[in-house]
Amino acid sequence: MTVVDLGPVGLDHGGHLLLERAVAGLRPGQQLRIEGTDPGLGLHLRVWARQRGHRIEGDRTVVRGDLPERRWAGTQRAGSRDEPAGQAQPGWGLAARGALVESGGPPLLGVDLDQREMVWSELASKLYAQAAANQWDPATAVDWSPPDLPSEIETAVVQTMTYLIENEQAALMVPARFLGRIHPHYREIVAFLATQIADEARHVEVFTRRAALCGHSPGISGAGGRASLQSLLEEPDWASASFLLSVLGEGSFLSLLSFLEQYAPDPVTARISHLVLADEARHVAFALGHLGEHVTADAGQRDRLRAALERRHDTLAKTAGLSPAVHDSLILIAAGSWTPAAIQGGWDAVQALQADMDEGRRRRLVRLGFDENQAAELSALHTKNFM
Repeated sequence: MTVVDLGPVGLDHGGHLLLERAVAGLRPGQQLRIEGTDPGLGLHLRVWARQRGHRIEGDRTVVRGDLPERRWAGTQRAGSRDEPAGQAQPGWGLAARGALVESGGPPLLGVDLDQREMVWSELASKLYAQAAANQWDPATAVDWSPPDLPSEIETAVVQTMTYLIENEQAALMVPARFLGRIHPHYREIVAFLATQIADEARHVEVFTRRAALCGHSPGISGAGGRASLQSLLEEPDWASASFLLSVLGEGSFLSLLSFLEQYAPDPVTARISHLVLADEARHVAFALGHLGEHVTADAGQRDRLRAALERRHDTLAKTAGLSPAVHDSLILIAAGSWTPAAIQGGWDAVQALQADMDEGRRRRLVRLGFDENQAAELSALHTKNFM
């Protein structure tokens, strides 16, 4: 018979680890003699054995039971550690991917995005690593020295920042709505969306700080713009919401942010536009990768994306679209002054911006498998509010 001497160490002071290590090497029915000088050893040994399905013969002989085998009989791992399963099970709960999941735990509720084909993108790990490496701190990445601009130019910047804030708040809320619905088995997707939400929160911060930098109150929030953004929040399908928000909306914002960086009347506006542009490009890349894999696997997904865009267009048909206050502010920012020639140049720059947005949308739609004519038609249906 094997003997284990615990010396003075009691089971309530770590001795249980030595005991369990020894018992693990036995088969059911085999015996193990326990020695030790702890005064509570006999009592603690009986309690320990009862909890683990073993029995005690005499005072200190453990007879190994078969409870551990029965406890884990029929259990399964939560998929493979390295390869996400096609279907994540509610019973896996919050277990790490590939963990051996003990039965009897509570099911994970409310995670209806639980199929690989719904959520997966091979780009997620790479983009998450890029996002984690490129987080920036507004306090140190930007020199917040207040600019000395003509009053009307500063007012135009403040109005543009006000518009950007509400759009970025929508861009934060959309992925946040779906994040908690994705099964954590697909941890790479969850991790990337968490960085996207953090990015958007930071964007709201910097646009808010720029708007208030010279002491101005925020500008106008148009009803049509808010209606446009509300339609994104009401989209129930993640693929469609990602399509409308990131491929079309944030994709259009890549052009807008490049425009603001180019025509910014002050260094702060140029700097934050540059930093936000890099983040938004990552969000667009994820959406294109995610949806591109979807439409490749299921051509019907392309029709559902088209239907979502058409539905949103019909919903917003009677709204005003982009606020004139925002449109005119962009003209004035690009113009830089009130001379007729400068205003004409600002007008032309905003027309070129809208053409660049349209071209970018068409290009991304073609990447998702729409032909050139379809891409042109669908791009024209995108909201005039840009996002």
